[in-house]
Amino acid sequence: MTTSASAAAVPAPSGTDRAATHGLSGERLHGPGRSALVLGALGVVFGDIGTSPIYTIQTLFSPDDPHPVPLSADNVLGLVSMVFWSVTLVVTVLYVGVVLRADNHGEGGLMSLITLLGRRGRDGSRLSPRLVAGLTAAGIAGASLFLADSMITPAVSVLSAVEGMEVVNPGLKAFVVPVTMVIIVVLFAVQRFGTAKVGAAFGPVMALWFTVIGVAGLAQVVGNPGVLRALSPTYAVGFFLAEPGIAFFALATVVLSVTGAEALYADLGHFGRPAISRAWLFLVYPALLLSYAGQGALLLGDLSADGPVTAPFFRSMPSWALLPVVVLATAATVIASQAVITGAFSAVRQAVRLGYLPRLRITHTSAHTIGQIYVPWVNWALMVAVVLLVAAFESSAALAFAYGMSVTGTILITTSIITVVAAHQWSWPRPVVYLGGGAMALLMLLFLAAGLSKLAHGAWVPLVIGAALFTVMSTWARGRVVVTRLRTHHEGPLSALLTQVHEAGVARVPGTAIYLNRASDDGTSTAPLAMRATVEHLHVLHEQVVLVAVETAQSPYVPLDEVARVLPPPHDDAGHEEAPGRPGRPGDPLQVVLRFGYMQRTDVPDALAVLREREGLDLDLEGASWFLSTIELRRASGDDDGDGHGVPQVHLPRWQRGLFTATARLTTDAARSFDLPAARTVVMGSRIEV
Repeated sequence: MTTSASAAAVPAPSGTDRAATHGLSGERLHGPGRSALVLGALGVVFGDIGTSPIYTIQTLFSPDDPHPVPLSADNVLGLVSMVFWSVTLVVTVLYVGVVLRADNHGEGGLMSLITLLGRRGRDGSRLSPRLVAGLTAAGIAGASLFLADSMITPAVSVLSAVEGMEVVNPGLKAFVVPVTMVIIVVLFAVQRFGTAKVGAAFGPVMALWFTVIGVAGLAQVVGNPGVLRALSPTYAVGFFLAEPGIAFFALATVVLSVTGAEALYADLGHFGRPAISRAWLFLVYPALLLSYAGQGALLLGDLSADGPVTAPFFRSMPSWALLPVVVLATAATVIASQAVITGAFSAVRQAVRLGYLPRLRITHTSAHTIGQIYVPWVNWALMVAVVLLVAAFESSAALAFAYGMSVTGTILITTSIITVVAAHQWSWPRPVVYLGGGAMALLMLLFLAAGLSKLAHGAWVPLVIGAALFTVMSTWARGRVVVTRLRTHHEGPLSALLTQVHEAGVARVPGTAIYLNRASDDGTSTAPLAMRATVEHLHVLHEQVVLVAVETAQSPYVPLDEVARVLPPPHDDAGHEEAPGRPGRPGDPLQVVLRFGYMQRTDVPDALAVLREREGLDLDLEGASWFLSTIELRRASGDDDGDGHGVPQVHLPRWQRGLFTATARLTTDAARSFDLPAARTVVMGSRIEV
């Protein structure tokens, strides 16, 4: 599965146009522009699902399957029919027909879908908080499964392609795993350089890939056109009626044919619905169906156990083209893996900005392309996990058993949320929505139930990884609430500190101090810990003080000239303004709120510079000192409920306290995250026990 912001993404405009043009729609482009979007979508969106034919049919008839499918003409036709209709219903009907319509200001993906739940319906109503909370938790679970899948996809994709070496020369079998590991290590090692240079080749390579597998499949179909009978759903239904047990367990492998379907939605913001839909309907979908049908035709021509069943995809190729196809397949699977890796970076960034993960170090690898990011910690963690999976399972068929569970879970969760969105916000006829959504959910539940039969054979892997990631994200979200409450107590009201400054005659020193802070529109802002420490311990304050609050919008991008807004002056304890006149005068702090989109770079100095120019403020950003308020988290000793001063000390179970404080150690430097000048940034704070 992929949610990538990969190299083929649309170049990012600067300034105020960035948010407005993000998520370019092919309807507004003509000729070369539209073709470029379609070609880019081929290289980024369809890498995962486009390489599924390499291993799907092979795994269905694998003798290593705990519930193997006997090789017979009826079973081949039944399974090809199941694959065809699974791809049609899940990808064409669900994703292309419905899910792609659920854009959040042009952005897609499960995290974006979650944010849509908070919007009002067309009748002005809102969903119940309990329903939103439940669906949000489900969405986080889906994101966790996606990240688990990000570990499995590179392993199974690259391994399945390199296994083509065995078809070329059986003596090369011993080199499959080592070669796969080398490719994977190199792939992750080059991530820090960005993918802009290689990204330009992604589209043409995948276009060639789909052409090759489509033509090869067509050649096999021409030789045995009887396989086209499988296009009728009666063969899938007949297979279930004749062999209900075998057909049910086969669903766990049939689902491999739709792996990567969610990439169509995840990359919506980079290519737009028209480009993705056209690429799918006019090239990818026909090529995949021809490839699956071609493999079915090949098997119908030779039903022997030592026939092409061991590697039907590669054996459907002409002998003279086998080696080039192995090379092309390896390139295609590397592209699919690249999309998954960058997709993981994108998903983690969204989770960080929405408060489900700590602030991680994120490097922007391109100044011109939206979404070109690199997350070092995630990159190396993924690499270790992928290498371990390859070493543990050693074959794509064995890994495929683990692959389907995360895919099924993610699609099931997406189906549940999109059903609610369509019924509530789009005002589609509810009987039709619930009937269609229920039918699709039932299909995915069947896939999920079948996948559970593979638990002992690897299906437990994505479930365990997903559960662990869900626990981390839910614990972090809950811990943030606890820490915010405790931090608010330590900071105290801003108005009280300003009253202290005025009454105590705190000395003012020349210059500008910019404190990052949390603020609200009702004037109940708290005092930054760094500002309080400056006043109470150093007994001074700069002549010009700016309090900057950084917030995350429920949309992916906010135009740069709309990011910043100035709040009214703070009030004293009696409710009067501390200083009359325009905020920003000496002695009267200027309060600014910066609201960035959850996919946006949080460049605080740049946003303040735009505000200065827009409002005509006398603000010395070039010589200002930047102050960060940080807290040191410590696990509270014992299980007491307070510190004797009305401040609760323990709010999380003991195990969650340990997990939260351990996760907090991953938090990166705030100055780097907000693009603050390192030479003029001062960090001050206090210690909080949780």
